Amino acid sequence: MKADVLLGLQWGDEGKGKIVDVLSPNYDIIARFQGGPNAGHTLIFNNQKFVLHLIPSGIFRKNTINVIGDGVVLDPVIFAEEIEQIEKTGINLSENLLLAEKTNLILPTHRILDAANENELGNAKIGSTGKGIGPTYTDKIGRNALRIGDIVSEDFKNKYNDLKTRHLKRLKTYNFDFDISEYEKKWFKGIEKLKRFKIINSSYFFNKALIEGKKILAEGAQGTLLDINSGTYPFVTSSTVTSAGVCTGLGIAPSKIGEVYGIFKAYITRVGSGPFPTELFDGNGEKLQKIGHEYGATTGRKRRCGWLDLTALKYTVQINGVTALIMTKADILSEFDTFKVSEYYKSGTCKIDYFPYEINENIKPVYKTFKGWKTNINNCKTKEDFPKEFNDFIKYIEKQTGVPIKIISTGADRAETIIL
Repeated sequence: MKADVLLGLQWGDEGKGKIVDVLSPNYDIIARFQGGPNAGHTLIFNNQKFVLHLIPSGIFRKNTINVIGDGVVLDPVIFAEEIEQIEKTGINLSENLLLAEKTNLILPTHRILDAANENELGNAKIGSTGKGIGPTYTDKIGRNALRIGDIVSEDFKNKYNDLKTRHLKRLKTYNFDFDISEYEKKWFKGIEKLKRFKIINSSYFFNKALIEGKKILAEGAQGTLLDINSGTYPFVTSSTVTSAGVCTGLGIAPSKIGEVYGIFKAYITRVGSGPFPTELFDGNGEKLQKIGHEYGATTGRKRRCGWLDLTALKYTVQINGVTALIMTKADILSEFDTFKVSEYYKSGTCKIDYFPYEINENIKPVYKTFKGWKTNINNCKTKEDFPKEFNDFIKYIEKQTGVPIKIISTGADRAETIIL
């Protein structure tokens, strides 16, 4: 057996949580392989809405095991709050949620360092969610981190205080006021809740599961254009978002990767700072934001909206080795008489058909205009139910990327999903 992967192909917010929830009955194990509580995966079913930040999106499926992998960074406070929210529904998480021992812990001082860094940058700030993600990954690379495997150590409190002291020394260099006392109390209560769960050696667990024929789906957070290596640096996240991150995040070899599902919106959005070639500043952008309810699930911030960027999409398909595409938010385009897709960029008179090292004001998108379908597609059940204009749009994306679209989301609810 091989592990399948589902990840975002844009700047995040593509609808990964919903699709993982839809696919999870086909899998024995769902595993988060990177990122932290800066993720916000929204699931809607039975007239209920859930936003998951750390726990994999297969958690509401009774027979599915969910794993938080080595590549994730975890805040015990947010984790404890998430547990409480889910257990109110009657789910016993102790039975189907496992924690990898090498998962890094976000300390209260990591959050303060994150906020202090952003404050120091002023107008040049990255657009961090302020959850302490970047400073935690910095400690991981700097070999100073605390990990879930440390919480059962008799020396854990000393390890915590040593790292906290390092952070406090660093914070003295900032002109930034803070008080972590209350959050620190919640943090240690969260540590006690972590001890309820089975802690595993990720690599042994996943490789054994594959040998036994178990079906695994690796769930990504954020999107490929936010990848630390391949994204719009420095306006990126701190982890490897691409399919390559599955290997380091779960402890499996590249040869063990199976299908790679790449998910994208029929338009594109971004939260926070950074380049965005197809961003709209007109009524169309406002319309996409309003109809698409484009607000960050984690931060509540307005998402910047623009037309689909085909150059960026082909780039992210390529570096992830995407074998199947998933389109979301096509129902939002039902409200438009016409809409556009950027086919390539121009800089002066030069055509640019690749994703450039630097995207500046000289990079201009060149658009192809499509006729809208002006029909509600929420109730469609098969491809044959789709209006001709929508089917033409699907064929166009497939031809341009060279990858088939296998799943289409026609609404927010899990039931509003068509598998082609």
